[in-house]
Amino acid sequence: MTGQRPDFIPPARPIIGEAEIEAAVRVLRSGMVVQGPEVAAFEQEFGEVVAGRHCVAVNSGTSALQLTLLALGVGPGDEVIVPSFSFAASANAVRLVGAEVVFADIERDSFCLDPDAVAAAVTPRTVAVMPVHLYGHPAAMDKIMAVAERHGLAVVEDAAQAHGAGLHGTPVGAFGIAGCFSFYPTKNMHSLEGGMISTADAGFARTLRLLRNQGMEQRYANEIVGANMRMTDVAAAIGRVQLTQLAEWTAQRQANAKYLDSKITNMITPPVADAARHVYHQYTVRVRGDRDAAQERLTEQGIGNAVYYPTPIHRLKPYLGADGRPGPWELPETDRAAAEVISLPVHPTLEQSDLERIADAANLAGGAQ
Repeated sequence: MTGQRPDFIPPARPIIGEAEIEAAVRVLRSGMVVQGPEVAAFEQEFGEVVAGRHCVAVNSGTSALQLTLLALGVGPGDEVIVPSFSFAASANAVRLVGAEVVFADIERDSFCLDPDAVAAAVTPRTVAVMPVHLYGHPAAMDKIMAVAERHGLAVVEDAAQAHGAGLHGTPVGAFGIAGCFSFYPTKNMHSLEGGMISTADAGFARTLRLLRNQGMEQRYANEIVGANMRMTDVAAAIGRVQLTQLAEWTAQRQANAKYLDSKITNMITPPVADAARHVYHQYTVRVRGDRDAAQERLTEQGIGNAVYYPTPIHRLKPYLGADGRPGPWELPETDRAAAEVISLPVHPTLEQSDLERIADAANLAGGAQ
């Protein structure tokens, strides 16, 4: 990047080591490159992250969400409750199956769906709710599951940013009918690109496997209409290597976050709910004053930073009404978060000196409003 300081600390740093490279080369030399033994092994091994659930590997986190909704039979005339404070993929998956998105507000501390807002958003057309475990903090799944059970709703967990997170000892991806994970390069673990769906229902897992592979279990014996959303064996081999490091990397992220919590005083550091296991995909603070000025000051100090997400989904062009204005959504906590948050580096490759610089710069930026 032109003009970037030589000691610049990036907001994220994807890890691709020799082990990942060797795994990819091994698969390429084998000739078994798509939906082969590496994918099957990755699915089996990732099951340990989600309390032994069945796992179905796909080509992206968005595909995981879309296929899950398709497998549930969600479509035109149905409504799915989704937070607006998330990446657009959460809502896009709903639209891609022809259903309508109903936005609900978030809790202030966790940045995740507010169970009371979910309950208030239920209508006779609601068929599912999609809590997003944003930034690696679990949503209030005990309360959301209670709302869902009361109204007969399917729960699809968007766990794209939350590999290994949990609540009351239960890992995310093991609460609802399905959990959907992403293995994009900046996630806590990656496969260059890819996704995974977890479910306790063996029949549902089989439907997902059919949907990802043109509706086939046996070649040319199509049972249903499906798509091509398979994971390659190259991606799975890389994911398997990354998975062996996930626990160590998560512990380092948590240690980095603990240090930043103890040193940052001029910004509001991220709270962690009782009995929650936060895995810090992002270390997201709130700025009390001028966020643009704070970001500029951080960048001047060589500290990479980003805003996830500056525009809530309900304010994005595809989700505006026919008059070009947002729909009838009252989402004050969503709008407040979008105006206040900044994510700071927390990735496991940070050195102690990096953490000290991040904390010092954050206090300088937060105190300069």
